[in-house]
Amino acid sequence: MTRLGGRFRTALTVFTATGALAGAGLTGAAPADGAESVTRIAPGVVYTELDIPAARGVAHAHVLTIDLRHPRVRVDLLHPGTVASREPVSELADSRGAVAGVNGDFFDITETQHPGVEATGATVGPEIAGGRGLKAAVPDGQRFGPALPPGTHTEEVFGVGVDRRARLDDLALDGSVRSADGTWPLGGFNQYALPVGSVGAFTADWGGVSRVRATCGTDTDRAAPCSADTYEVTVRRGRVVSAADAPGGGTIAPGTTVLVGREAGAQELRKLSVGERVGVRHRLVAKSSRVPYRFAVGGYPMMTGGVPLPGLDDRTSAVRTAVGFSDHGHRMQLLALDGAPEFRGGLTIAEVTAAMQRLGSRDAFSLDGGGSTTMVARRAGTDAVSVLNHPSGGAERPVPNGIGVFTGP
Repeated sequence: MTRLGGRFRTALTVFTATGALAGAGLTGAAPADGAESVTRIAPGVVYTELDIPAARGVAHAHVLTIDLRHPRVRVDLLHPGTVASREPVSELADSRGAVAGVNGDFFDITETQHPGVEATGATVGPEIAGGRGLKAAVPDGQRFGPALPPGTHTEEVFGVGVDRRARLDDLALDGSVRSADGTWPLGGFNQYALPVGSVGAFTADWGGVSRVRATCGTDTDRAAPCSADTYEVTVRRGRVVSAADAPGGGTIAPGTTVLVGREAGAQELRKLSVGERVGVRHRLVAKSSRVPYRFAVGGYPMMTGGVPLPGLDDRTSAVRTAVGFSDHGHRMQLLALDGAPEFRGGLTIAEVTAAMQRLGSRDAFSLDGGGSTTMVARRAGTDAVSVLNHPSGGAERPVPNGIGVFTGP
């Protein structure tokens, strides 16, 4: 593993770096006294390291600041090509040609509660990549990761619109299945857990992982048993081509949709016959923005409009990843904590929020942390990215998505 920055500094508070990162860093001016010098990754993208004294000792932060107004800068989702798959952040960045990036959403990493059921590796929240919706959110009770702050839920995202401005928003699934017997709502789209009694759609974007996990647990209990009442229908070019009593696996061909039902949803699917015409539609609908999203990634909000959310955890410290923005969505900050042994105490969510606020963010959003926390960037004159932080597991953890920073003409 290689690191872009220099040796670690000691006892540098986040207050001393505020001016450097929020203002001078993007213009190339000198940072504030005591702050580490800023390294330019690419036009409009700068990198800084700093120490943050915290309740459990000093945490070391790696920060990328991105000028979304810069005409050569864009941000998009890093992903392996299918929803239910994982790769290290460095491989995701290199395969897409990103100059920098961090890990993304929390994900279905283990299935110890359901023996014999394969963990999918799919994320909790919605995903949009290159303006195209890839998946919707699982029910709140089915999420992996720490407890959500009060009043938040799995449909919340951080995203950047086609207007190049960052936003926090909710992305809800709007979809339906239509046949001669009527129309019923779609309860899921390429997600590892379906609401009880619903029908979910799986497309080629899902990948080849088994769809059984989608019928396990309930809306309030991830560990609840898998449903005993399931049904699966395959639709190709608008007609039913096959049916089965249990969800299957394997690659889904382009132009094909697999419908998986549980309980009441399974009963609806049993009404369909091979050869029957079926229409399936699905889209992700933003609650707040009318501007289409270039990309969006799940997680949960920590701060909006400069005000931390009430009830943020101030007791559990960990290595963490976060994203924030300021300047009316035109300036973006990515933060990844270092997982080296001397810094592994990490920060609480309340401390991460305070750090993002002092770095200049007005809105901040928590991404997956722990062994997933990874930040990468490309050294000048090289063709591949380097890992900037020390992952807490000793090596990069494969993850299902991330935020990628790209530059070009």
